[in-house]
Amino acid sequence: MNNLKIKKNDTVVVLSGKDKGKQGKVLGTIPSEAKVVVEGVNMVTCHVKPRRQGEEGGIVKREAALYASKVQVVCPKCGKGTRIAYKIEDGKKTRICKKCGAAL
Repeated sequence: MNNLKIKKNDTVVVLSGKDKGKQGKVLGTIPSEAKVVVEGVNMVTCHVKPRRQGEEGGIVKREAALYASKVQVVCPKCGKGTRIAYKIEDGKKTRICKKCGAAL
């Protein structure tokens, strides 16, 4: 079981691959595979078959999962991709930016 530091609704920047430099919101995570699905990144075409009568089939573009190691969380304060550190305050664990120390 992998411990992902990236959570749903985080804004991330892609570090490598065909979508390098693109930013997007995390739509979901797959911790068992250490993967994330990012909005508008790693688009693939899927051939969809109509399931019900009257429903349309066809070719649909959608996001595919990519490895979490290929993305970095964007800090809302400094606006750059950053690594995540943890800080324990009053028995609560919070994620903070390694560069500026702002809460994520």
